[in-house]
Amino acid sequence: MNWRYLAFEVEPRNLRAAIEGARAMQFAGLNLTVPHKLLALEMVDMLDESAKTWGAVNTIRFEGRGARGGWLPLRVFGVPAAGGKSKSARPTEGGTPIEIRAVGFNTDADAIVAALREDLKIELRGAKVLLLGAGGAGRTAALKLASEKVSELFLVNRTISKVLGVQSEIVKGFPSVYVGQGYPRTEVDFVINATSLGLQAGDPLPWDGKQFSLKQTRAVYDMIYRPAETKLLAAARKAGCKTANGLGMLLYQGAKAFEIWTAQPPPLHVMRRALEQNVYVG
Repeated sequence: MNWRYLAFEVEPRNLRAAIEGARAMQFAGLNLTVPHKLLALEMVDMLDESAKTWGAVNTIRFEGRGARGGWLPLRVFGVPAAGGKSKSARPTEGGTPIEIRAVGFNTDADAIVAALREDLKIELRGAKVLLLGAGGAGRTAALKLASEKVSELFLVNRTISKVLGVQSEIVKGFPSVYVGQGYPRTEVDFVINATSLGLQAGDPLPWDGKQFSLKQTRAVYDMIYRPAETKLLAAARKAGCKTANGLGMLLYQGAKAFEIWTAQPPPLHVMRRALEQNVYVG
């Protein structure tokens, strides 16, 4: 495909201008990462059901309204999109779209579940989980796990108001799931780190060792993928836990975004190999 995937650093205050610039340049779409996922909810023209459900936008697809009426992805128009014309086998609309809109999607939630099942071989239904972090990524993970019918979910976050907010959402949407504040006293099936602690070499561990021991769980998933083994994962491995980092989540959210933009099946094996070869270089 004659497309390009480019990275840009954008300050939160400039996010709206960046989205509008991509629209004007007729990009096929965008991926957004921290801290833009919540901000973008108010900056797109339409929310896909996935973004409405999980309350965050990490993928945008630009769509055009052509002379024939109706909205179509920009790739079907005969105009450059995301660095070049699409090689899609689908016929093009032809010409320039009369109007362009931004549609927000969330591909993170499904990616979390796919990675947990593939990398840790975990059965989510009925599981007991300790989730570290209740911010953007943590909130999405909590809601998705609740939808998968875990039995107990313990939330830990530095800001208690975020825990209370997520707890309230789960109680309303998934009343059968027990949601606890703070650390569990009993064993859990797995722990997820959804905080940024571990990205830097000098970061402290993301949990309080006085209130929770890794002997209380059999598996640990860290959403961080660089470094490949954080302090948390190293400690978990020494404690005999099964471990996995966030590379699988990165893979699956990107693969779904690729499908949203191109309407083609993502080449998962190629994407995984590329990640493994490039993310950990050096």
